[in-house]
Formats: sequence, C-alpha cells, structure tokens
Amino acid sequence: MTVRRMDVARLAGTSPAVVSYVLNNGPRPVSTETRAKVLAAIEQLGYRPNGIARSLRMSRTMTLGLVVPDNANPYFAELARAVEEESFAQGYTLLIGNAAESDDRQTSYVRTFLARQVDGLFIVPAHGPAGFLPELQRSQTPWVSLDRQVPGAAAPGVLVDNRGGAYAATRHLIGHGRGRVACIGGPEDVLPAHDRVSGWRDALDEEGVSRRDMSVVHSEFGRRAGYRAARELLARPDRPDAVFVASDEQAVGVLRAIGEAGLRCPDDVAVASFDGIPGAAYSTPALTTMAQPFAAIGRAAMTHLLAQQAGTAGPTDVLPVVLVRRGSCGCDDPPGGDETAVAEPNEGEQA
Repeated sequence: MTVRRMDVARLAGTSPAVVSYVLNNGPRPVSTETRAKVLAAIEQLGYRPNGIARSLRMSRTMTLGLVVPDNANPYFAELARAVEEESFAQGYTLLIGNAAESDDRQTSYVRTFLARQVDGLFIVPAHGPAGFLPELQRSQTPWVSLDRQVPGAAAPGVLVDNRGGAYAATRHLIGHGRGRVACIGGPEDVLPAHDRVSGWRDALDEEGVSRRDMSVVHSEFGRRAGYRAARELLARPDRPDAVFVASDEQAVGVLRAIGEAGLRCPDDVAVASFDGIPGAAYSTPALTTMAQPFAAIGRAAMTHLLAQQAGTAGPTDVLPVVLVRRGSCGCDDPPGGDETAVAEPNEGEQA
C-alpha cells in the first residue's frame, strides 16, 4: 500500500502542511517536539517523498553534475570527492561523468545532465575543443570550471597557483644543492601543465640557467607516461640530478624509472611533483609535492554555483598551494608520510 503524506500527518497528530515543512526545512518553523513526531511517523510508516513531484513544485531537482577528463586519475577522483562533499552538505546529489579525454563524450555528458535538469554543473575541461560551451550558453544553467579555464567562457572558475607552485618546488630542489633540474611536464595544450613548466623555467631563469640547457619532456598525465619520460631524460649524457614533475601520478612512474636505471632517489636524482594526492605519501621514498587544497576548491566551487543561482557571479579564484616536504627531494622521509610531513606556504623558500 502506498503511504501518503496525509497518513504521516494523521499518525503524527498534525497537518500535511507541517509534514511538508519538516521535509523541506521550511518555509515555516516547526517545534522540536512536533518535528520529532513527524520524523518518527515517517520512519514507522516507511514514507518516501515523491522526488519528481517535489522537483516540479520547487522548479529544482536538487541535483548537480560534474564532468571530469579521466576518473581513473587519482587527482580527479580526489577533486570529485571534495566537490561531492560540498554538494552533499548543501543538500544536493552529485552526478559524475567521465569524459575519457574526449570532447564528444564530454559534450554528451553535458547534454545528458542538462536534459535531467540539473541545477548546476562543475566541469574540468578535457584538453582540446570545448564543444559543450554552446550547449551551456543556450541553457543558461549555472556552471563553474575547475582546474583549468575554458577560453571564451564567462563562467567563474576555481584554479590553483600552478606557476607559483612549480617555481617553489623547483627552488626547493635547487636549495638542496641540485644543479641540473629537469622537468617532466604534462600535455602542452593543457593550461595547468603549461603554467607548471613556466614556473620551473622561472626558477631556472633566476639561477641564470640558459634556456638551451633546460631539459623538459612533455607527456600525458599518468604513471606509464611519467615512466617513459623519465627513461628518456635519464638516458641522456647530461643526466639531471633532480626532476620537477608536473603531477604526482607521473612522478610515481619517474621513481620506477630511477630504480630501473640503477639509481637512487634522492641520492642520485631528487624528485618534486605537484598535486598532493593521498597516494603520494606512500611511494618509496614518499613524494615531496605541491599540495592542492582540495577541500577549499570544493567550497569555492559550491560558493560560485550558489552565487550564480542567486543571480550574482564572482571572479575566478586562484588558490594557493603548499609545499609538502618528504623524502624524494632529500628532506627527511617521515613514516606514514601524509601524517607527519611538513606543509609550508607557497613562498618559494629554499631548503
């Protein structure tokens, strides 16, 4: 038998309107005693509100969408978790789509989420064209770009200081006495990867290193790609004694390549990377990394989305990153690295 709102009201000794106020947290206040009676009646009867009818009444679905380029990448998984936590805290259900670095698939997910009438979207754009942009502009659905911006889009974004963080990581390696600091960058057409390579160059320019002597290899974000890029660098006659790596995932592959070459990290080749994913604490040695503030990114993204729903829009946020010192650079390698590592502000300090 279908349980109706009227049945809950009858058992609780109140009106259907009061049951609605309890379920929707308003618009009118309900006393603590009455709220408890209504909730007890809901539990006893097993009442489940009709979500579709409620959405039609409220003109809101209380769902949001998130599209990421690659859900197998731990960085994007960590970012998605932060966004989901904030969405849940605000009463929303988050739907997640994996673009698999395909613009067609990315656009398809955006269309699907818009067809489901989500109340807003978060998008980490895949590299390449942004075919979804006209769809969003026509729909006027609030949306926020994360990690990287979309050229020509008016939507606010939440970014981190990629260039400044890469500069600080490279200066840290130099501060350990390293004189040949190479770079393994990400894809050249991805803005965060481009900015991280620029930050690495800034640090070497400051040291007076000739651009001709700056060794950089670009690769995809991934362990295998990082491994292959490191093998290429380590096979050169002017082998580096340190490497700044554009992502923690690539850096895991770099550590493997160093070991296979019969070298030791950090003694022969020091490593510093970027992102601060939890797994970076459990490599051997643990990775020194510029850690992104995932929780703060999630909060900022939700703040922008709610502001758009209210009819306002703020400027893009650029959040600071912090240096987490571990063993791969030559600092002490703490046991259980993520619990005892030292996180310091991105100020370009030296060891």
